[in-house]
Amino acid sequence: MTPKKTNPLLPHPINSPGRVNLIGEHIDYEGYSVLPMAIRQDTQNNLRIANYFFFRYKGFYDYVKLKGVDVGQPLGLDVLVDGTVLTALQLVCSSTIAIMAAFGVNFPKKEIAQLTCECERYIGTQSGGMDQAISVMAKTGCADLIDFNPICTQLPAGGTFVIAHSLAESQKAVTAATNYNNRAFECHLPSIVLGIKLGMKPREEILNLKTLSDVEGLCLSFASVHKSSDPVLAIKEFLKEEPYTAEEIEKIIDENLTSIFSNNPIYLNVIKAAEHYKLHQRATHVYSEARRVLAFKDIYNPNQCLLFHVVRNLIFFGVSEEMLKKLGDLLNESHYSCSVLYECSCSELEELVNICRKNGAIGARLTGAGWGGCVVALVKECIASQFILDLKERFYQFRVDKGDISKNDLDLYVFASKPSSGAAIFKL
Repeated sequence: MTPKKTNPLLPHPINSPGRVNLIGEHIDYEGYSVLPMAIRQDTQNNLRIANYFFFRYKGFYDYVKLKGVDVGQPLGLDVLVDGTVLTALQLVCSSTIAIMAAFGVNFPKKEIAQLTCECERYIGTQSGGMDQAISVMAKTGCADLIDFNPICTQLPAGGTFVIAHSLAESQKAVTAATNYNNRAFECHLPSIVLGIKLGMKPREEILNLKTLSDVEGLCLSFASVHKSSDPVLAIKEFLKEEPYTAEEIEKIIDENLTSIFSNNPIYLNVIKAAEHYKLHQRATHVYSEARRVLAFKDIYNPNQCLLFHVVRNLIFFGVSEEMLKKLGDLLNESHYSCSVLYECSCSELEELVNICRKNGAIGARLTGAGWGGCVVALVKECIASQFILDLKERFYQFRVDKGDISKNDLDLYVFASKPSSGAAIFKL
């Protein structure tokens, strides 16, 4: 595309919110719905076009690059980043919109979400698009079911979502070959293996399978023969629980993995680094997590959008205490699946989840890619303030005493947040 230039020397303050995924982890890149909400904490980004390029901030250099944009004579970027949240997600989204503003370009939010998803893949992570979609497309007061046709979703009465950072940093891009991209590959492989085992033809179509959602229909057909509607039944039948070696998978597929994925440098890096592949566990997580997202949504009326009201903390209206417990159970089941089947937790996340549950959380789970990052906990609104104080004492005080964090910054690490609007340009 060739953007229209309109006074590029003017700075443009950009706001890109953080997000928390309530449920639906590591399934967006498998084609399934997730349920995140944007939060008030954000990144602000000032952009100025000049005749030089200088941007260095904690190794995030590669997240801000012009690709696929014809600006004529090369220009540089002078980027000032500030805010209470700084992640690759916010940096990609805010910088993309800032560049658009500087050149007078405007696209629909859906296109921006897709573009920013593709941008993050330039740094080597097989992003699924959930993060970018909610950060760009979020609506104030609503959590969105993201199946890339977002709908507004009502959330539970008398409950508050508290977000707490584990203080463990997840280096998603740095560890991609053994963590994030490895798991994406371990979901890609069972789609091909299941296609073969379930009798799919021709071979060309099998090798073109990319996600577990591509073979869910076959799995459901197999399950229906056995009077079930659970696609996991096919996994139990056709995928062994023990890890597969590359040689075992190649014998089933009848072709070398490096040959099949010769045009995918991300997966070639995974193949080079991996010793084995846990197809049974990863596929089971994906199918079961996809069902939990729909169950979470169906506990309340999915056709209504009930705005959140804030009185000191987040208060929700519309469901009973019994339903709150059901939602909490789904959060707990999701965490177990992420921790045990998908193996994307870490010791700090496990400690924080356990403390949340022992101190009154109805449910708690890791949120985001995992291997660090945050926990989201559902608690009764009436105990939310005390719950946060307890977390500060039982999890964070030890880190304060060690000097890892400042006591004055604790409110940045644990808080309740109302759903926020998506990325925006501020006109001064």
